[in-house]
Amino acid sequence: MFQKIGSIVTLFVILTRLTALAQEAKPLQIILPHQLDRQNANWNVVAEGQTIDVLIRAGGSKTDSVTYAIKQGQMEGMTLDSTGHFRWTPGFDLADRINTTKSIPLIFEIRNKQGETATQSVDIKVQHVNRPPIIGDLRPFYVRNKTQNVYKIDAAAVRDEDNDPVVFIPIADQMPESSKLTAQGEFTWQLSLNQFNHLRASKGQYIEFWVEDQPAKSRTKGRLKVEVTQMDVPPEITLIPEEPRVKIKENATVNLKFYLGDPNGDDDITTFDFLSESQDVPKSALRKNTETNYEFIWKPGYDFVKDPFDSLAFQIVFFALDKGQNRAERKINFTIYNAVNEDEKDRYYYAQYRQALVTAWNLLEQLGEKEEELKKSYRRAKKGKRNRSVANASLGAVTGVTPAVIANNKSTTVQTNLRYVSAVGGTAVLTMGTLEATEVIGKSMKDLLDRFNYVMSKKSELQNKGDVFAREFALKATRRNQDFVRKLDDFRAALSLSGLVALELDAAWRSKSEASDKALKQMFKDFTPLEEKQTSSRQ
Repeated sequence: MFQKIGSIVTLFVILTRLTALAQEAKPLQIILPHQLDRQNANWNVVAEGQTIDVLIRAGGSKTDSVTYAIKQGQMEGMTLDSTGHFRWTPGFDLADRINTTKSIPLIFEIRNKQGETATQSVDIKVQHVNRPPIIGDLRPFYVRNKTQNVYKIDAAAVRDEDNDPVVFIPIADQMPESSKLTAQGEFTWQLSLNQFNHLRASKGQYIEFWVEDQPAKSRTKGRLKVEVTQMDVPPEITLIPEEPRVKIKENATVNLKFYLGDPNGDDDITTFDFLSESQDVPKSALRKNTETNYEFIWKPGYDFVKDPFDSLAFQIVFFALDKGQNRAERKINFTIYNAVNEDEKDRYYYAQYRQALVTAWNLLEQLGEKEEELKKSYRRAKKGKRNRSVANASLGAVTGVTPAVIANNKSTTVQTNLRYVSAVGGTAVLTMGTLEATEVIGKSMKDLLDRFNYVMSKKSELQNKGDVFAREFALKATRRNQDFVRKLDDFRAALSLSGLVALELDAAWRSKSEASDKALKQMFKDFTPLEEKQTSSRQ
């Protein structure tokens, strides 16, 4: 009996140890929410504006003091604390009505005290949530008797945060008789006498309508107050964008849109214009599209801010007048900052780039002509040494040197050859030696060869450096680099010839042909003319 009990205890101890060893051998891993609970199968799918709030666990044999972290893909608002509690509320700007689902890849990481780590990649799928339109404060609709009153709902007061198109839908039991609301938000109403008197007695009324986005059909109810106009009210100016201060650089474009309205009727507006503290703002910048719609389009040139100033600040007052000379104003403060004329700077750098290559082209042309000249001189020198000789007289006094003519007649020839020699009188000894004529008469053949080799070497050097320079700075972006000025000086230094005097180059030399863009491109194949570069950039 006791032996059986001892065997069972021993077996239990062995199983316990084996289980512990199996747990110790199990690697560290991340357990996601859907692995813990099947109800969390779609824990990683969330709608915009909703919150993910789940627990991430660590599994394995060594899960003591585990730290949690988001290794990659963390976005604003995501939190993962030390207990594995993951929380995130995605904003409404991730997905849209076209791309209804946005996938956010994440990589979770856990680490224990022993330095072991485990990672797990997860895709958080954010689904688009449509938001209904938003209606701001609408200016009242002032109506007059016996007049077709027209009111355009301000587009700046109605917006959709998802950038969905919106339409205006009237509520039938809210619309007065003979009134009409279009899908574009234009409200028209010609009041009868009874309607006008009732409206004046009630001191106004509200008309409700729907604003519906498309294609989701989400609606928001708006209210428009209608009042009777009993006095000459000043015009109203709506500015888009609604910015009282404009800050731009030179050569940037300002585009302001103005929408005019008058409670007494838009036809009551007579004038819309502006007054500027700067006299350099042209009146033509204000353009009239319709009677109630204007645009201010203006581009200050590079010479607007005069040196040495960095900026210029001034104010423009836009004003509208009605028939009763009632005035409405919108004041806008402008600040124009001095800017570098990049186009002019690029043209200057291009002129330096091209002029250096033109100088190299002229020098190569001149060296080419010099090469041909030296070739001809060398050929003449080689012929001269076979046909001429010199005499060297020495030892004693020479009483006279007289040329003598010796005829060499042969019976087989008709022509008589005459040969000129020198006759020396006195006690001198005459020595005849056949030497190369160019060693005594004219210049040395060795000098011709040295100059010819120098010309060939310099031509090759200039051609190589010109090709490199033309290729390296063919684009305007490379010429904007600071290295351009330094390498331009190096290239110009390479154009100077140390042997100008020996080569006898003419300082007033002019090429027979013009250094056109075509000629430069034939000599330096990577040269890019400015016109060709501009055409390619526009394309």
